[in-house]
Amino acid sequence: MSGDIDGKIFVGLSEKPEYLTLKLANRHGLATGATGTGKTVTLQTLAEGFSRAGVPVFAADIKGDLSGVSMPGEGQEWILKRCEEIGVDYMPDEFPVVFWDLFGEQGHPVRATVSEMGPLLLARLMNLNDVQEGVLNVVFRIADEQGLLLLDLKDLRAMLAFTAENASKLTTTYGNVSSATVGAIQRSLLVLENQGADKFFGEPALKISDLMRVDRRSGYGTINLLAADKLMGSPQLYASFLLWLLSELFEELPEVGDPDKPKIVFFFDEAHLLFDEAPKALLQKVEQVVRLIRSKGVGVYFVTQNPLDVPESVLAQLGNRVQHALRAFTPRDQKAVKAAADTFRPNPKLNTAQVITELGKGEALISMLEGNGTPSMVERTLIAPPAGRVGPVTPELRKLAIERSPLKGIYDETLDRESAYEVLTKRAEENAADEAPPAGKSGTVKPGPANAPVEADAGGGGLLGSVLGGIFGTPSRGRMSVGEQVTRQVAREVTNQVTKAILRNVLGGARRR
Repeated sequence: MSGDIDGKIFVGLSEKPEYLTLKLANRHGLATGATGTGKTVTLQTLAEGFSRAGVPVFAADIKGDLSGVSMPGEGQEWILKRCEEIGVDYMPDEFPVVFWDLFGEQGHPVRATVSEMGPLLLARLMNLNDVQEGVLNVVFRIADEQGLLLLDLKDLRAMLAFTAENASKLTTTYGNVSSATVGAIQRSLLVLENQGADKFFGEPALKISDLMRVDRRSGYGTINLLAADKLMGSPQLYASFLLWLLSELFEELPEVGDPDKPKIVFFFDEAHLLFDEAPKALLQKVEQVVRLIRSKGVGVYFVTQNPLDVPESVLAQLGNRVQHALRAFTPRDQKAVKAAADTFRPNPKLNTAQVITELGKGEALISMLEGNGTPSMVERTLIAPPAGRVGPVTPELRKLAIERSPLKGIYDETLDRESAYEVLTKRAEENAADEAPPAGKSGTVKPGPANAPVEADAGGGGLLGSVLGGIFGTPSRGRMSVGEQVTRQVAREVTNQVTKAILRNVLGGARRR
């Protein structure tokens, strides 16, 4: 049923068969259209075509609808009718699928280390302002210089506490590093953890090679599906993860120029989430990655409702276009229709802007790159139906697929090797042991004669220091975390300042007398 020919994926039928040329598939693409117009089915048709050609695919499954690709298709009435309209025979097929899930519930866990994510993406993820992002860069720099691994969120939390404790020393080297700014970052980190991001950061980190598998039996490229229904509740985590994945592909894959077919194709559904309120530096990074990653043999396809969701600098690099129906009810809708129409190579036989509002479900305007990379004239096209099942699989079938996955057991258990948290905790314990008072001087008041002197904690201040230590809750000198070290330091400084102030008043009064 596929209708594919050598080196091309059959997409649908206009006045002629419409194909996506594999050699030009790394020039990226765009699929847009209003809700309910057939974007998901088009995405599945394209993903199946790449898989049949031996090209691995990664796609976010927003509603779970794409999971059916793991099962043979069913000859539903609308599918048989569409096959008859476009002149192909219906032949159900199934495809090798690996399910992934950042939360580890509906697929293999996906993890990245804090260092791999980097300060720029983390700052976006935590909604940090410019000052806070600058301090976060300092934290990463210090960790790098001291050989401290940042693997998970407790490593980052420990480094933040260490930075706050040494803020006055670090300022001379790295510029102003205030404890208040570090505290704000720590609060943002807590919000991130409450959203479940702590399950994403850690090891074993995802290996890009595990996304680029080809099934030995069928020769089909693996379709990697990211369960994103729950993830969409944390849209910034979703967008940051996908951008991180793109960056990893860019960093790890070698230059290959324009291969006969892509090494992997990446579908970015709900693409507007990547660009909404993104700082300029991040937008520049996206543009750079999209522009350069094609030479690594990676095709990137953005899927969104409105072409205005994608910045012009990125839109200009998306050569293969599929435009489903748009509604022109509001001025913004009308602007979107005009923008979509203007991006196509005109066809004298079509009023492109008008047709966009008239398209039926499963119809689209298509313009694919051809020849030396020039776009074809836009054509009104009936999209070919998928060969796999349309719609979600049951939880039982999904679980069975995960159990049979070639990656079972590789990512399922978390690793926790020595990193920044363990190293800094050990340092804190050693420092606490070095500062402990000699035996018999524990920092508590000893019983003795009424006029005997009172011993206090080595923090200073005598009897007054002991009283203020009790007021400010100075921690004992036992086992302390990095955070407790910071608390003790603050309490000690306050105690010393108050002690000095009282002594000045007493001595000043004595001199006046």
